[in-house]
Amino acid sequence: MTDVASNTAPAPAPGNPWAALAALCVGFFLIMMDTTIVTVAIPGMMAGLDADLNRITWVHSVYLLTYAVPLLVAGRLGDRFGRKPVFLTGMAVFTAASLWCGLSGTVGTLTAARAVQGLGAALMAPQTMAFVTTLFPPRRRGAALGVWGAVAGLATTAGPLLGGFLTGSAGWEWIFLVNVPIGLVGLVMTAKLVPGGQPRNHRRFDLPGTLLSGLGLFALVFGLQNGQHYDWGTIAGPLDVVTVIAAGLVLLVAFVVWQRVNPREPLMPLSIFGRRHFGSAAFAAAAIGFAVTGLYLPLTLFMQDVMGLSPQQAGLLMVPIAVSSGLAGPFAGTLSDRVPGKWVVLGGFLVFAAGLGLLALAMYAHAGVWPTAGALFLAGIGTGAAFGPMANVATGTLPVEIIGAGAGVYNSVRQVGCVIGAAAVGVLTQARIERFPDDLGRAAGTTLLLPVAVLLVGAVACLLMPSDPAGKTRAETPGTAGGTTENSDLEKVG
Repeated sequence: MTDVASNTAPAPAPGNPWAALAALCVGFFLIMMDTTIVTVAIPGMMAGLDADLNRITWVHSVYLLTYAVPLLVAGRLGDRFGRKPVFLTGMAVFTAASLWCGLSGTVGTLTAARAVQGLGAALMAPQTMAFVTTLFPPRRRGAALGVWGAVAGLATTAGPLLGGFLTGSAGWEWIFLVNVPIGLVGLVMTAKLVPGGQPRNHRRFDLPGTLLSGLGLFALVFGLQNGQHYDWGTIAGPLDVVTVIAAGLVLLVAFVVWQRVNPREPLMPLSIFGRRHFGSAAFAAAAIGFAVTGLYLPLTLFMQDVMGLSPQQAGLLMVPIAVSSGLAGPFAGTLSDRVPGKWVVLGGFLVFAAGLGLLALAMYAHAGVWPTAGALFLAGIGTGAAFGPMANVATGTLPVEIIGAGAGVYNSVRQVGCVIGAAAVGVLTQARIERFPDDLGRAAGTTLLLPVAVLLVGAVACLLMPSDPAGKTRAETPGTAGGTTENSDLEKVG
């Protein structure tokens, strides 16, 4: 049985939770922006560092790898040592690594710095989501997660825009150096505005689970990220991509088995997947991660190779999706406090799928700027509407002492979905280009139908979500973190 004292201990007065959320969103904006900002700077980095495409691609891949792999552990670290110190540590590591990236003179040094930057991002990401759940009561949590989701959508789409502008005007180094002053401001804001002293779980750390999950995710993510580069064949000697991916899957199965038989507190409590709120939302998160990441390769191909836009112009064409996502997020989050979140998330998925469908049609027809911008605007409404309410559905009914673990699992599943999306769309794009070498618009447009199909599968997962508003099943009890507890569920956690 889990020690429930951590769940019933009084939490510190949060002060102004919106001010705390603003501080947390500074860090969350940075880590999400850096998942996409490098892509438009690749040509400049190749010239500036005198490196080939493969080595520069690793600058992007290694960040996603070291960001995705530790997320499970990072969520548990927040439960054990406190979310504020773990978040501050991650922010400090990320900011210092950003400075290191900007000052790097060789591609090897830059790759190492990006790896450290990814570790800092992994420490921060689960804490932001878990903090929202404990800072806000259920009746206001949807609005807060709506803002959090809007920041994620805005940051992801702002990455190519800001990256193109900085690379063209100041040099590729500034896509990293710009993080330093923002990160320092975020550190000060977090120290002053975010409350500390959240309830901690002092049970023994799951070392076997950490090793199995870390190695399994590393092998899986590495294989998927680099499969296309190695043509899905030999990496070195007898080692090939398929073997690496298979080894990752075996290790992850072993991890799940260990979580089931572990007599002490597991790294990933499997009971959270028995909750339809969490299980269906996690699957939906993987689907939207697949679609968001899979969007960029065919879109970039279309904008630069078919429409003939420069990186800066291509970045400007991404403004509609950033703006509409930022506008839709808070509205959808507030709406999810009033109606069952599943319907808000479902609406977001369907609108996102419609936007991508129209974008695929625009690519296929070699349409101009305005049809493309309109389709992107619609897609942004969908992502903004889905992201925050989906997180609210996932964590709204989790007991306080496993919220960090739940946030880690949720973010891990979403990141794995992102990696699978990038790999699958990359392979399909290459195949479509070989089929239609003289019609890149047609190749890009038909490729984009894959993310549309995945979103429709995610919409089915939305229908499986319970209809009660997330978090409303908790009995609100004064003196608990977030003002709530869920006694019946506490008895089931162990």
